[in-house]
Amino acid sequence: MSHLLSVAELSELLDRAAPVRLLDVRWRLDRPDGRADYLEGHLPGAVYVDLDGELASLETPDAGRHPLPDTASLQSAARRWGVNARDLVVAYDDVKGIAAARAWWLLRQAGVDVLVLDGGLRAWIAAGKSLETGEIAPALGDVELADIGADALTIDEAAAFPASGVLLDVRAPERYRGEVEPLDPAAGHIPGAVNLPTFVHIAPDGTLHDAATLRAAFAEVGVEPGTRVAAYCGSGITAAHTALALAEAGIEGKVFPGSWSQWSTTPAGPSRPARFPTASEPDDALAGPPARAP
Repeated sequence: MSHLLSVAELSELLDRAAPVRLLDVRWRLDRPDGRADYLEGHLPGAVYVDLDGELASLETPDAGRHPLPDTASLQSAARRWGVNARDLVVAYDDVKGIAAARAWWLLRQAGVDVLVLDGGLRAWIAAGKSLETGEIAPALGDVELADIGADALTIDEAAAFPASGVLLDVRAPERYRGEVEPLDPAAGHIPGAVNLPTFVHIAPDGTLHDAATLRAAFAEVGVEPGTRVAAYCGSGITAAHTALALAEAGIEGKVFPGSWSQWSTTPAGPSRPARFPTASEPDDALAGPPARAP
């Protein structure tokens, strides 16, 4: 079963007044507060979701830039969004599903029926669909969430993961190789990690590639159905998109939510080497295929 919903499918559900709760997860690294954009135009009935404030807890030096929220906080947020027990939740954004995938990943673990709008806001507009302006404030929902975190790795689990599975670093190749690091205090990657940028999975129109194309991309770095696999990125947002791509390919994967922002600020321990591989070291042989055009 797909974890995506097309514009046509969503439009049909809305036309027949199916119990759908739309979440507008407007967020970008260069513009993390998307509320102003949301107010200027969003899908009819969509509720704004604050990724930093509702899909993450407060940033701390030892937990990374986007730590997981606790289950109680996420449940309170979901009820503010108007989510009820039998609703279908559809998340979308305007950055090719990257931010919406974070909502999908968290809510899926919590037992919510959740999908991502394939192509997001841009696909909706391209199809000639209408937008609303202003704030949507729904009645409080009654959804009860299961405990989250079962699909998340701790930092020590991430360190040990390459010994028994494939740990995907889904950042840009130059960040993986340690040539640049625009956000975190140290450059490099987790020892043993393989590079497969998440934008490899996105078609030029912003939709996710079909399942066969996704499986082929994962197979290039040794990931196939049944492979033990996990993903990390800079702060746990983009890695959730790779988890979505894995799910569409029929492969179950986990996410290290602390990602590089936690790893690069955490002192070395018994299972965490102090050194960070760079492009000149043998570990770079695991870099995988070069980045492809998004």
